[in-house]
Amino acid sequence: MTLIKCGLVQLSLKKDTQAEIPAIRDAMLDAHEAYVERAAAQGVQAVCFQEVFNQPYFCPSRDNKWFAAAEQVPDGPTITRVRDWAKRYGIVIVAPIYEEEAPGVYYNTAAVIDADGAYLGKYRKTHIPDLTTWPEKFFFKPGNLGYPVFETAAGRIGVYICYDRHFPEGFRALALGGAEIVFTPSATGQHSRHIWDLEGRAAAVANGIFVGAINRVGVEEPWRVAKFFGNSFFAGPRGDIIVQGGDEDELVVADLDTALLREVRNEWQFFRDRRPDLYQTLCQRDIM
Repeated sequence: MTLIKCGLVQLSLKKDTQAEIPAIRDAMLDAHEAYVERAAAQGVQAVCFQEVFNQPYFCPSRDNKWFAAAEQVPDGPTITRVRDWAKRYGIVIVAPIYEEEAPGVYYNTAAVIDADGAYLGKYRKTHIPDLTTWPEKFFFKPGNLGYPVFETAAGRIGVYICYDRHFPEGFRALALGGAEIVFTPSATGQHSRHIWDLEGRAAAVANGIFVGAINRVGVEEPWRVAKFFGNSFFAGPRGDIIVQGGDEDELVVADLDTALLREVRNEWQFFRDRRPDLYQTLCQRDIM
């Protein structure tokens, strides 16, 4: 049996959205560091934070002041500090932030840091919604890095961010790339509550993987676009919820037995029975 102890950190905003951006960032970093320390004390080997963990979910504002919240990856202040945590506590960290590739070019990105503090790479959110209350295209370009799988001290990890999880193709690509655990950091409101557990469980079953879904907590003023309900969870390859959090600040921890992945895939031969030769329509943009 090969156990990997993993954690999810769901937190409410620690500074008013009217505060200066660096002050919000520093308050959120301080709060998350305390949870990283707590996770390490419990023997957690890999931990993932929520979507754009060091800032509010600012997209409903459509305010260009938030462009200043974007940072270089991996050389900005947030990932520099996260790398220090990873090395100091010996823990793999998935840190989703707002990335500036160049002036005016911004992505919704997750950096993956190994347990020795090494920067392993990043995933950029692929699917960017442009909905009434979720106008993300104002702030983010669609990701262009595909679906990397990261070899970490805690196993093979993939990342799929928030709106991405409504698109099953990325989960399959990550599983085919060897991912054992796919983290899905999110900012999800009550309008999606009815499919929150369902999608993660379905992705875990269809791909023979573990899914770690992280959600924010609370209402962020003044936008009040949604109440982020937390309920972060780990789902297993048989579709079970291994552990699930509540609706307050919390560290959600689970022991994931990677030997179970082989066992389940040998029972359900989904990879063997795939028919990619008949899936050409999946690569066409037009519906009809």
